[in-house]
Parts: sequence; C-alpha cells; structure tokens
Amino acid sequence: MTTELLFRNDAYLTCASATVIAVGERGIELDRTVFYPLGGGQAGDTGTMVRADGQRVPITDTRKGETAERVLHVPAPGSPALAPGDAVQIEIDWARRHRLMRLHTALHLMSCVVTAPVTGGNIVPDKARLDFDIELSALDAAHIARETNALIGSAVATESVWITDAELDAQPELVKTMSVQPPRGAGRVRLLKIPGIDLQPCGGTHVANIAEIGGIRVLRIRSEGKHNKRVEIALIDSD
Repeated sequence: MTTELLFRNDAYLTCASATVIAVGERGIELDRTVFYPLGGGQAGDTGTMVRADGQRVPITDTRKGETAERVLHVPAPGSPALAPGDAVQIEIDWARRHRLMRLHTALHLMSCVVTAPVTGGNIVPDKARLDFDIELSALDAAHIARETNALIGSAVATESVWITDAELDAQPELVKTMSVQPPRGAGRVRLLKIPGIDLQPCGGTHVANIAEIGGIRVLRIRSEGKHNKRVEIALIDSD
C-alpha cells in the first residue's frame, strides 16, 4: 500500500484528513499526507496528528518507507497510540516548511550562478548548502550572494514540469546533482522550471515565485575535499 503525496501537487497545503494504514517501530503510515519525507537533501517535515478524540500526536520527523511512495511519520516518544483504521487530522509546521521551500529554491538559483557540477547538497530550516566540483579560488562569497539575490529580484514564477524517464535519458544535461539522482520507476519525473533561469529534476518543495525567497547571504565557503567545495547560505531574515 502506498501513500498519496499531497505535497507533490501543492506545496502550500498545510493540513488534511487522513487514515492510518500501518503503525510500526519506524513510524506511522497514512493513506495520504502533506508531510514531505527526508530526501534529495531536504529535511523531513515536522507537525502534528490529531486523533478523533482530540489527542495530539507530535510528529518530530518524516522519512521514506520501503519505497519513495511510502511515508513514515515519526511520533514523539510517549505520544498517544494510533492503530490502523484510525482517522486523523494532520498539519505540518508551516513556518518551518516555508523556510525549507525558500532555501531549496534558492539553491536552484545558486546552481545557476556557480556553473560547476553539483556534488552534494543539504537543506535544513536555518541554512542550506551545495557542494561543487570546482577550484576553491573560483568561489567568491560576495559575487554568489549578489548574483543569486539579483535572480531572486526578478520575481519569476516557478513551474512543475513532468517528463518521461525516456525523455530524461535523452537529456542527461538536465541532471546537475551528481550525488542525488532523480527518482525513476514510476514512468515519469518531475522537473522544477524557473523560466529563463533553471530547469532540472527535483522532487522537493519549492516556492511559487522566487521573490518569496526574500534574499540570501553566504555564511561560508570551504573545501570538503578535492572535488567538493562547499557554499553554505542562509536567508537574510533568518537572524
């Protein structure tokens, strides 16, 4: 049994009704969810499930199950028990999610400013980073911040585009991230399109318009090995 991934079509959906389909040591599975599970470098969502009797079950993390279409919601220790068949109301921590969406979209823009293969990435609520296969001397913090913020200022609306696995195979240049390959097997792959700026496969959550990012600052640039130079950023309003 799989979970309907409501966030995939609407990253701004914060709550929904759902039914518990399985409960295990690793977490709670639902028939549908607004919770994004850890993946593609983006942290999993946190939030709350509310039972029919009003008892609240805090969700401290969200992970993928045996497949990408199965989602495990991790309850806080000592939470009220749930059982298959229980009806629940679910709600994500929206302020946290929106920061993740802003940072994730900002990384897409930064990957257009730093034109080098991406070897890794990570997004948590207070900061995000990309690793590049590039010489450290080629990375300038002021330039990266200035050019990324200039793109943000263009206020372009983002789009989700779906292509087939075969179409992606025919356009390997679309895949910028060497460490994370787009999920395959379902017959189609989702791309984030920022018209005139970027187009690449990505299953994460993003803002509807890049102006929502607000602005970024570069926290630091450092070497993480011969083929990994790390650029770490934060949102300007994150202090």
